[in-house]
Amino acid sequence: MHERRLQTPQIHIHSKEVVESIPVESRAKEIKEIDLNRDLLPPERVLGVEWNIENDAFKFRITLKDKPLTRRGILLTVSSVYDPLGFAAPFLLRGKRILQLLCKENIGWDDAIPDKLRMQWEMWRSELPLREMVEVPRCFKRKGMDSLKKIELHHFSDASTEGYGQCSYLRLVDTSDQVHCSLVMGKARVTPLKPITIPRLELTAALVSIKVSDMLSRELRYDELEEVFWTDSKVVQGTVSFCVPGGGE
Repeated sequence: MHERRLQTPQIHIHSKEVVESIPVESRAKEIKEIDLNRDLLPPERVLGVEWNIENDAFKFRITLKDKPLTRRGILLTVSSVYDPLGFAAPFLLRGKRILQLLCKENIGWDDAIPDKLRMQWEMWRSELPLREMVEVPRCFKRKGMDSLKKIELHHFSDASTEGYGQCSYLRLVDTSDQVHCSLVMGKARVTPLKPITIPRLELTAALVSIKVSDMLSRELRYDELEEVFWTDSKVVQGTVSFCVPGGGE
């Protein structure tokens, strides 16, 4: 039963006691010369995501470079934030939306952007370094919890005229009735430039939730996993009730 987001073939090096038990010559290059009594363990990268070993949490490392205030420069900045699990999906959606509006107005790759969008972009870029303050625990199961008696995966989906997306949370209940919820992953996408009705976008967001559910149910590998899908769309609920008897409950 997996209780961690990412399984690695290495020893759990977030423990200094474990590192001390490994001969110096066998340690990773980054930790061979550090003083384990005084120095912090250096951050690692796991599948492109920074891992704060001391806190055993994932975080963002933002490196802002001066890019021209053009559509090309904005694309380079937005694309520089690597977020495969969608921890910053709502924030990145705003940057992608600005790019989409530039495309809609037929702004060239190296043309100056309109003043209205310039203000939105400068505000978004100024908030980007704040992503470094966000840390997401690597472990789903909180320290101190007993054996699990209930494991639930909750999927939320929603849509608007600007974007649609979903997020999935793991809810764990142990034998002492302690409850802990963790964000597993999220996805956010801008709406297509071609006009689409909100009900259709709600259905699209629900479909994304189903695809995420299919992937997570295979990757998490819990023995007994109960899944719940949440939506405020009557169209989605009606569609599920029509296709699956009792599915709208």
